[in-house]
Amino acid sequence: MPVPSILFPADPLNPRRPDPHFAWEARLVRELGGEHLLVDHDALLAGRAEEAVRRVPRGSGPLWYRGWMLPSARYAEFAAALTARDGNLLTSPPGYAAAHELPGWYGAFEGATPPSVWIPTSGAVPPTPEELAEAVARLGGSGAAIVKDYVKSRKHEWHEACYVPELADLAAVGRVVGRFVELQGEFLAGGVVLRRYEEFERADGPDGPDEDGGDAAGAAGGERRAVEARVWWLDGRPVLVGPHPDAPHLQVEPDLTEVSALVRRLGCRFVTTDLASRADGSGWRVVEVGDGQVSDLPRGIDASGLLASLIAA
Repeated sequence: MPVPSILFPADPLNPRRPDPHFAWEARLVRELGGEHLLVDHDALLAGRAEEAVRRVPRGSGPLWYRGWMLPSARYAEFAAALTARDGNLLTSPPGYAAAHELPGWYGAFEGATPPSVWIPTSGAVPPTPEELAEAVARLGGSGAAIVKDYVKSRKHEWHEACYVPELADLAAVGRVVGRFVELQGEFLAGGVVLRRYEEFERADGPDGPDEDGGDAAGAAGGERRAVEARVWWLDGRPVLVGPHPDAPHLQVEPDLTEVSALVRRLGCRFVTTDLASRADGSGWRVVEVGDGQVSDLPRGIDASGLLASLIAA
């Protein structure tokens, strides 16, 4: 079996070197006996996939990507351009979309993650008041919620474009959603998501609120954030458990008993799950799922086991 190579984004200022953010990963891949190759992330985003992969040798065989996020449509173009060069991304375009976008993974994790509803949108156009009212009704009609798109929130504009204190106040829902869509602009991914707010255990630290469990005080003061872990899974097996990249100083040990079965149900080869502990002590919740190729690693973590597993996959 051919050994997979790992694709990294090239440095925009020096295309022969990895992007500085991923340089340490590329160096570690070499130390582990693996091979890394470079792609042009800016060209991928611009829809020039063939140009983006021109430095990837023909016949490269199996490939993983470790880099910046890509919209699902651009990832599909990326995969097709590599296939034309006899390369094979080990995460298929449908698999990428399933792990990267909330509607793709929510069904597998429903019950273990905050209840959520979503409204597909066409570009940066906010949902109509009628669409929002229907979505609010599906979420129970009252209580607090978080606004995001299929991939990300704007947690750093907590009151303005993220947190809805009361869903029954449809005017407030419309204001927060409208501002969120405005700020996301062309980067809005898929549509608008409303997720039920849940309170998580919190810890002192310099970081701001987490995506799905921050509270008003945390958002305003930036002094406390959720106790959260990021778990990396390869073929249904946890290969790295560490802190969330937003709070690398927080060391936690989540219970993976329930989550393991849910990851296997999702059926994607390389994924991450972000887990947070409920404030009432009732257990761990999945606050986010991601494709492992575009999930960030926390500063200072030992990623040798993760990267060795990818090379050996």
